[in-house]
Amino acid sequence: MNKPVKISSNVVIDYTICKYIKPEYIYIPLENKNGIMYKHLVKEGDYVYKGQVVAINEDINFPIHSSVSGYATIGSNKIMANGKKIKCIVIENDFKEKYEKSKLIVKEKYSKEEFVNALRENGITGLGGSDFPTFLKYNIDKPKYLIINAVECEPFISCDKAVIHNYSDCILEAIDMIMEIMNIPKAIIGVKKSNLDSVRSFEKYIGTYPKIRIGFVKDAYPNGWERNLVNDLLGVSYDKYPTEKGIIVSNVSTIYAIYEMFKYNRPLTERVITITGPGIKNKRNVRVKIGAMVSEIINNLDGYNKLKNPIFIAGGPMMGNSLPIDDVIITKDLNAVLVIEDNFEKNLPCIRCGKCIEVCPAGIYPVFIMNSCSDIHKLNDLYPNKCIECGLCSFICPSKIEVREFVRMAKAKVNDK
Repeated sequence: MNKPVKISSNVVIDYTICKYIKPEYIYIPLENKNGIMYKHLVKEGDYVYKGQVVAINEDINFPIHSSVSGYATIGSNKIMANGKKIKCIVIENDFKEKYEKSKLIVKEKYSKEEFVNALRENGITGLGGSDFPTFLKYNIDKPKYLIINAVECEPFISCDKAVIHNYSDCILEAIDMIMEIMNIPKAIIGVKKSNLDSVRSFEKYIGTYPKIRIGFVKDAYPNGWERNLVNDLLGVSYDKYPTEKGIIVSNVSTIYAIYEMFKYNRPLTERVITITGPGIKNKRNVRVKIGAMVSEIINNLDGYNKLKNPIFIAGGPMMGNSLPIDDVIITKDLNAVLVIEDNFEKNLPCIRCGKCIEVCPAGIYPVFIMNSCSDIHKLNDLYPNKCIECGLCSFICPSKIEVREFVRMAKAKVNDK
């Protein structure tokens, strides 16, 4: 495995979480970033309760819920963080936050089967960016470890740190409940050695949880990658998924979403995101509704600074996507919005230095993949589907080539074959 890269970010972090939970409309896309399709379950004119299932992935019976109450209106096409324009269910907010009566009943105890089913029914997914249904991770026999990913190694992003700072006691309580339900003997919270604020937040309460400990990883990118994290904390490698070794890994914000499910029978309808960068007047972490529009949120939170050549990035500077407009939907996998000045140099021809190969954490050959994009037979032998889209190949390239984008295209070709 290649060495992680140190990437600095001179950003002042404010762990206060403000709220913008009163969007006029929400938009529920009928396809996620991984190309999974959802069937819509409401029609124009229907009254929709907050937390009501409005669409479902029929293959695994996995739902999406409305984050507001109100009336379904004519559908619309909107842009997601990956740049795709997707047909959406549109719900006009009546600002009453009305739940169905069944959602007001809180369950006190769970069997393992009931817990896994609750994760599915409440639409809990990986909030670190994967959008992977959480119930699939927990549906295993005899788990040995629960690892909580609190590394958050990408520059500028601080939403997980804000969640830890404000809800560390709730997170520890949820971890303890999960361990009891699943009969997991040990849990490790993985944090960066330099992230003393998160360590202090947990240390205030962790003494009452003897089966939970804090584990440290180096302050480098991409040490928050699941494979790196498991290897750093346990010295364990695996083929495709950590569950092969009896290890469950969940992002710390996902754990907090599970806490809200336990305490309030609340489906995943809100999340905390980071809105930051030189182009943002008031950089902050914001609790937002799933389905709200980024443009509406920023305009209601002081708006933009003037930049000569602004770039709008959905996600962080390494793994995010540059988009032409800010009219983007908040989805479960979107953890940050970044607005910066376009001071990037124009790219030059590849000098075949091999630096992208040296830094690739997945151990693939980005430059070879880039040069073979039009040859599907060569691509099959270069394994572009192993790419984790961390962006290190583009970051390190002395010719300023967007290598990751070529690898992404190759990955899509191979996966669609």
